[in-house]
Amino acid sequence: MSDSPNLALPFLAAGQAQKHVTLNDALMMLDALVQCAVESRTLAAPPAEPVDGQRFVVAGSGAGDWAGQGGAIAVRVDGGWRFITPREGWQAFVRDEGAVLGFLGGAWLPGLARTAHGGALSLHAIEAEVTLAGASVVSPLVIESRRICLGVASRTIQAITGATSFKVGIAGEPAKFGDLLGITEGASNIGIIGPTGFYADTPVVIAANGGAFTGGRLRLVLYALGFTAPAA
Repeated sequence: MSDSPNLALPFLAAGQAQKHVTLNDALMMLDALVQCAVESRTLAAPPAEPVDGQRFVVAGSGAGDWAGQGGAIAVRVDGGWRFITPREGWQAFVRDEGAVLGFLGGAWLPGLARTAHGGALSLHAIEAEVTLAGASVVSPLVIESRRICLGVASRTIQAITGATSFKVGIAGEPAKFGDLLGITEGASNIGIIGPTGFYADTPVVIAANGGAFTGGRLRLVLYALGFTAPAA
């Protein structure tokens, strides 16, 4: 046996020359896979300015330097890319989604709980910053279709001007996640709602009270449950 059975780490051979090469290769793979946290799973080609140690799940079939590596974990090592083929049951945390993925049936699926055929329950905490201007702002946060929203939290990270307070909600329910919220830097709110199912993609909207926004920034976090249908 030349590789370990679970992580496929290379073994040193008896009497092998250049042992440090094999050992360093195994250590690199351990560093990439233990407590695996990838930056994203939405890129098919490498980012413009990658940093050594960064990891990505290659989207689609891959492109550019990642061509043909779809689904693999791409690791930036010594200015180049190393690709690790995942095995059934491996897990990875995705930083830009705040979600844990599991590799099942040849695909990466989100989920806190999963079935043998890919059905999954997942918990999502998605963050965005919003610069405020005008009477209302449609945030980058979107409650995805077929998800259950649990709430939206907010923090004022730059004092808000123009408005006397603000509300956070959705179209048609502008105060769903809170109203009369504070405009001073550091003010925060946790807008919990009863678990609510959404059947169309629904953006989170911030609306001004007492005048239009002329400045200020918010940080928002959307909390939701997601579901995946069985793959077979």
